[in-house]
Amino acid sequence: MSANFHPLVYIIDYILGVIMWTLIGRVAMNIFQKEDSHFFFMRVFVKFTNPLIKLFKFITPTFIIQPLVPLYVAWFFFMIRFYLMPWILGYSVMGMLSFPLESEISRQIYQFFN
Repeated sequence: MSANFHPLVYIIDYILGVIMWTLIGRVAMNIFQKEDSHFFFMRVFVKFTNPLIKLFKFITPTFIIQPLVPLYVAWFFFMIRFYLMPWILGYSVMGMLSFPLESEISRQIYQFFN
């Protein structure tokens, strides 16, 4: 990691990142599977993301089609990670791949292929 933050900052970002990517994964999986599918991974995506979707229901516009609602909720987690977290830490807006979770994943991929 390039910056030295308190470990709690990384833990919070990792949790928010996993939530965000799980919501995005649900939308992607929903392209190929129905939400009530018996496929294990789809059931896991639905089970873990339904409480979040219900939590954000009061700010989710009704005109958004149901399969895209998780993407709308994921957008909030992206906004928190991209704008709110750096602001709380006293930084201006960080660039892409400045998220600790994605930065670590990209570093591992780079090491794997080189």
